Amino acid sequence: MTALKDILYKVTLNAVAGATSIDVSAIDFDSRNIKKGHVFVAVKGTVSDGHQFIETAIGQGAVAIVCETLPEKLTEGITYVEVANSSKALAMMASNFYGNPSENLKLVGVTGTNGKTTVASLLYQLFKKAGYKVGLLSTVKIMVDSKEYKATHTTPDSITINKYLKQMNTEGVEFCFMEVSSHGIHQHRTEGLRFEGGIFTNLTHDHLDYHKTFAEYRDVKKSFFDALPEKAFALVNSDDKNGLVMLQNTKARKYTYALKTYADYKSQILENQLGGLLLKINDAEVWTRLIGNFNAYNILAIYATADLLGLESVEILRLISELESVSGRFQYMVSNQKITAIVDYAHTPDALKNVLETINSIRTKNEELITVVGCGGDRDKTKRPKMGHIASALSTKVIFTSDNPRSEDPEAILKEIEKGVEPQNYKKTLTITDRLQAIKTACQMAQPNDIILIAGKGHETYQEIKGERFDFDDFKTVKECLKQLDK
Repeated sequence: MTALKDILYKVTLNAVAGATSIDVSAIDFDSRNIKKGHVFVAVKGTVSDGHQFIETAIGQGAVAIVCETLPEKLTEGITYVEVANSSKALAMMASNFYGNPSENLKLVGVTGTNGKTTVASLLYQLFKKAGYKVGLLSTVKIMVDSKEYKATHTTPDSITINKYLKQMNTEGVEFCFMEVSSHGIHQHRTEGLRFEGGIFTNLTHDHLDYHKTFAEYRDVKKSFFDALPEKAFALVNSDDKNGLVMLQNTKARKYTYALKTYADYKSQILENQLGGLLLKINDAEVWTRLIGNFNAYNILAIYATADLLGLESVEILRLISELESVSGRFQYMVSNQKITAIVDYAHTPDALKNVLETINSIRTKNEELITVVGCGGDRDKTKRPKMGHIASALSTKVIFTSDNPRSEDPEAILKEIEKGVEPQNYKKTLTITDRLQAIKTACQMAQPNDIILIAGKGHETYQEIKGERFDFDDFKTVKECLKQLDK
């Protein structure tokens, strides 16, 4: 049990009705989880408003309510706390409730449109190989040293974040690497956390269904760096025109990395093959099994971060050479018939362009590049024709298919993707709504030495259709389809 007043430390209070000296046993923002002795925080979400469930929470045993607007009628014996922003208050309260766990380890946040998962996951892998106890909060999974937990969001809610950070404290974790999404920043999920450093990968077209304008999307990312403390580091990709924007108002120590422009950390691609990359990083050569220009940036960000966190440069390079690709990020296999299948999470125009250009730079052009791609439902619609344009322009054959249609009609999504195909590329394209059938068809079309790219879902092991999740794993599916052809 913890006193409510202690949990409210550093929270800006507008009004209080009742005693803050009462003990509480837990905090929650979902009224369905409230039990006797809990605090209910009424958060205004994108789908529903928690203020509508205050009476439900009290009925289930809540002893205190934190909200932005006090109810007209106050229930006797219940403490009410009015705050300016419930999401901010929730994050601060969660941090206090769990003993401010971010202060007991070195927490590094990774933000940007593409590369967050790869950079965070590979940093986890590198520091683990270096012998440290490490934590990871990512889209793919949550790791508390060697214990794995399922991830549901890119950036979890603030209670979940602090719960796992507290567990990391208990397990003696020294470093934690965390994906920080624009949604997470905007919804104040990282409020109250102390970061040792922040990494900016790049900024391209995404999430404009949520942020409305690119400027707003950029400024939300920037606010993460604005909030970093003086002792932290801010590491940005200066080849991206928004990289230096991130540094404009930060109090943190400023560092840059780049392949094309002057930077504190420089890299050059010496060799780029389907087997990996040979890089020159600050005058030292290193071979990595990761593939493509975009991974050259990821590796450089990892090198720079490890250096800023105190690892020796020779040791960092050795560990980089041992790193393995992240699930669903340019994950590939070669069948007995020498057909290469690549599964990648590329779900934005820029990410898809990067992956296709990487494959085209490696292949001899004597083989076909067959791309299977779709777009998710209930997300930014403006990128759909762009995805269609890029896929059809940079592939020899394309199959448009269903991704996660969610509440939308998959056929309607596919029609929007098709709008981006230019007339000269019409003959290259095929539309098969059923994703399994689309992958099977790509495998049947492929000849020895051809390359199949399945883009959009990467590590995801499901398809979300009309509110239900059905088992579906792109990598397992293509592996099985190619195995059938070997028989």
